[in-house]
Amino acid sequence: MSIVNGALYIVATPIGNLGDMTPRAIEVLRAVTVIAAEDTRHSGVLLRHFGITTPCLAYHEHNERQQTQNLIERLLQGAAVALISDAGTPLVSDPGYHLVRAAHAADIRVIPIPGASAVLAALSVSGLATDRFVFEGFLPAKSAARRERLQMVGNESRTLVFYEAPHRLLATLADMADILGHHREAVLTRELTKVYETVRKDDLGRLWRWVEEDPNQQKGECVIVVQGVESTPGHDDGDGERRRILEVLLEELPLKQAVGLAVKITGERRNRLYQWAVEIKDG
Repeated sequence: MSIVNGALYIVATPIGNLGDMTPRAIEVLRAVTVIAAEDTRHSGVLLRHFGITTPCLAYHEHNERQQTQNLIERLLQGAAVALISDAGTPLVSDPGYHLVRAAHAADIRVIPIPGASAVLAALSVSGLATDRFVFEGFLPAKSAARRERLQMVGNESRTLVFYEAPHRLLATLADMADILGHHREAVLTRELTKVYETVRKDDLGRLWRWVEEDPNQQKGECVIVVQGVESTPGHDDGDGERRRILEVLLEELPLKQAVGLAVKITGERRNRLYQWAVEIKDG
């Protein structure tokens, strides 16, 4: 194929199944001057599989700024550079932002080579609304920060999409159920396109219990898709009924217990119910 000298190619690679590698991606990776790879050892397996012998250099979060300058200089000298991540489409929760931004600043052509994307793959099989969605990437590793972030997006009406690492999956689902509501509909996708691919649709509470009971579901990279808050113009969206339930519980239980039980009954977010409870108690 004809390659554009002095151009930066953003090349998507498979997220698991090597059969998802596009012919155009293979041609570009064979024809460019150099490939910038997030992990050269990991990408080396992919490149050898397709008989690609183009030189590689490491481009990851620890050397991104340093390598950006090096690659921009090579591009300005006429080299064709391809950027790939460990899997899927580069820059989606992966390094590359600084390089693409610097390329535009230097008036270097940036060419996308589309392909697999875990975000879009998960959305396409979720059965949740896909016309409007928000990609939140990885939530914070620490629970307090994670819960704060979830509270920030709790009233979002668009579908929410998150990445999560296997060792944090159970804790994240627990926080999601607690903050977003046990009855909020969600889909857990795991190991997409791989042998042990999982797509499980349920409410957050039941998803959390299912993962807790099956350690095998706590392995592999995950994408969690969560339904946005439904709202109907001119309608209170069920707030009146939820407040009534909370009022009844507050008559019989301490505030904290009443809020916890109301979360399970209504599926409403804990922090919102807590605010209502304080208002009710204050008269």
